[in-house]
Amino acid sequence: MIQLIIAGVVSFLTAIFTTPALIRYFHRREMGQEIREDGPQWHAKKRGTPTMGGIAILLGITLGYLASATYAVAGGHAGFTASGLIVLGLTLALGLVGFADDGIKIFFKRNLGLNKTAKLVAQFLIAIVFGLLITRFPDSSGVTPGSTFLSFTRDIETLGIGATGGVIGTVVFLLFIYILLAAWSNAVNLTDGLDGLAAGTTALVMAAYTFVTFWQFRNSCETAAAPGCYTVRDPLELAVLAAAGFGACMGFLWWNAAPAKIFMGDTGSLALGGLVAGLSVCSRTELLMVIIGALFVIEATSVVIQVASFKTTGKRVFKMAPFHHHFERKGWPETTVVIRFWLIASMAVALGLAVFYSEWLFQIGVHL
Repeated sequence: MIQLIIAGVVSFLTAIFTTPALIRYFHRREMGQEIREDGPQWHAKKRGTPTMGGIAILLGITLGYLASATYAVAGGHAGFTASGLIVLGLTLALGLVGFADDGIKIFFKRNLGLNKTAKLVAQFLIAIVFGLLITRFPDSSGVTPGSTFLSFTRDIETLGIGATGGVIGTVVFLLFIYILLAAWSNAVNLTDGLDGLAAGTTALVMAAYTFVTFWQFRNSCETAAAPGCYTVRDPLELAVLAAAGFGACMGFLWWNAAPAKIFMGDTGSLALGGLVAGLSVCSRTELLMVIIGALFVIEATSVVIQVASFKTTGKRVFKMAPFHHHFERKGWPETTVVIRFWLIASMAVALGLAVFYSEWLFQIGVHL
């Protein structure tokens, strides 16, 4: 528990004190966000607001993780494990893609950064490396950071991904990892359209996963093979990363809440999407994340529906996509949209945790 507190506190303090330094730096150099020309007209006032605040989030997560791991090593425990380093690496790698995207927007004064092809290719390469790494580095019990089974609250052993094995099985598995990673990183990216929306929602999801992964640690089959135990490699390390993600998002939200002094940019949103994806895969909860991160799913789905409808019928289902802009176009104040979406995210998190805990109770023989 002390490791979680260290990770959360260090990441929070890093983000909350680093962010204003970034704001001053970007203001001095007149490096601000360009606004979508097809976006709501009242967003024009946000033009010039500093972006790339995701740097503070990434720094917070990294230092929070390192501080916690250092404390563990000093106490004679394993501080740096395969699962933790792989998920952190995934987060930082996608953060670099976002950094390149934001850099193009700022330095070339464009409201669009990397083109879709470049971004998808980068995500594809990162997904391949991530997918290959998570099936290696078995612990003393033979458990690897990830598995080739689809999972809900634990692996579903009847639903193997790439079950044929060999080259074809590997390709199918890596394709699944790519789709999952691209889906979550782009979903968080799409949600980052209103002041504080993505940061607040991700903080809620990280808080939920701090509980989920710590619960897996306390009920690990590695320490006690009892009914309901979890076969997850390094669950405590995953909990540390989730706590660091929570602290970093909260520290950044202090400055990103309406009216935002800075935006996280793709540097932050793609990285946080990677953290969401990595935690879900390594904690064996890919399908549970769909419930806990339901707001991200809704936002991404709204874009898919809008595009599909317009291309097939020439009509738009929503006034504007992603979904949060639909309500802005209906006249809702930005803060009203954000708070109500936070409420939706909170209910999704509560439902996901209820499902997770109920499944554990069922496993130990307690039927509600």
